Amino acid sequence: MVDTDDKPGPFPCGNMFRRRLLRWYAIRHRPLPWRETSDPYAVWVSEIMLQQTQVDTALPYYRRFLERFPTVEALAAAPREEVLKLWENLGYYSRARHLHDAAVLIAERHGGQIPDQWDSLIRLPGIGRYTAGAILSIAYGLPLPAVDGNVRRVVSRLCALEEPLNDPAGTRRIEALLAPLIPKRDPGIFNQALMELGALVCRPRDPRCPDCPLKALCRARAFGWTDRLPTRERRRAVPHREVVAAVLRGERKRLLIVRRPSAGLLGSLWKFPGGILDPGEPLAEGLRRLVRGELGVEIDVGPKIIAVKHAYTHMRITLTAFSCTFPDCRPAARSRTWRWASLQEVDRLPFSKADRLVARALHPA
Repeated sequence: MVDTDDKPGPFPCGNMFRRRLLRWYAIRHRPLPWRETSDPYAVWVSEIMLQQTQVDTALPYYRRFLERFPTVEALAAAPREEVLKLWENLGYYSRARHLHDAAVLIAERHGGQIPDQWDSLIRLPGIGRYTAGAILSIAYGLPLPAVDGNVRRVVSRLCALEEPLNDPAGTRRIEALLAPLIPKRDPGIFNQALMELGALVCRPRDPRCPDCPLKALCRARAFGWTDRLPTRERRRAVPHREVVAAVLRGERKRLLIVRRPSAGLLGSLWKFPGGILDPGEPLAEGLRRLVRGELGVEIDVGPKIIAVKHAYTHMRITLTAFSCTFPDCRPAARSRTWRWASLQEVDRLPFSKADRLVARALHPA
């Protein structure tokens, strides 16, 4: 049986819920470095890194990032390439680009101080409703909700909400449910407690209901719905695409590399010439076509060097790299920049994980 609150409404036992949650958090929360500071910059960096990334993966990146860029001004003054290199293999590189762009705006328009008002903060690149709520509640003590995936899952089960988890309207409803429950004192602790409960106990699969401080209040548990909530809109099947790359060597065994456009997937990272093939297109034929369009040169495709598999959110790829040659002529400068680089220089530049594996295959055994 689910306990009932004194006041009618969709949220069960609001006051009891808050007390039990905060008591549990005080004892069970993980000691993470971003929880030891209220510095808005450090909070902001952590929240951006933790989007789509597990805590254990983000931790070393967070420490290195703040060591190299300890302030907004330091980040704003850094070259984009250096920011992306520190972000390498953390994925979702638009986060790094937006973080850098926002730092420049904060330095130029806000005197290096991260805005403490919703309207100013939400206008910065890469800052959405969740991130703004997290920064304002944790760093500035404003009683605002911060609804990430963990929080949506906890509230969906607690209140037996059947709206899809990835539906914006469902998120707005959860924000409205939480708003009157957020304490004016230490609202950031409340928000972090909800996130922590979702991460450690109310997990997507195999939730640890016996360990949950809110189990007596949970409607999904009472109805036997924990395995079906929260619901999600059905995702489309993730397609597989063939990707090809040309390893072109010049004088002193230098490699020809290309910088990707600043926008889009893996924007501003370096890569080997090539790209995504048309469906059914032969690998060598497609590689010649892609390099012709990218660099304005004709190449001869030689033996395969390596094939690597990688998965993105919206597609899976197999990247096949070939040793190639081309006439001794200068590639035409098209919409992208290119350069010759030694293997040591390639190691210092930001590449995607798949391209990095190609580069490693070129090192002598």
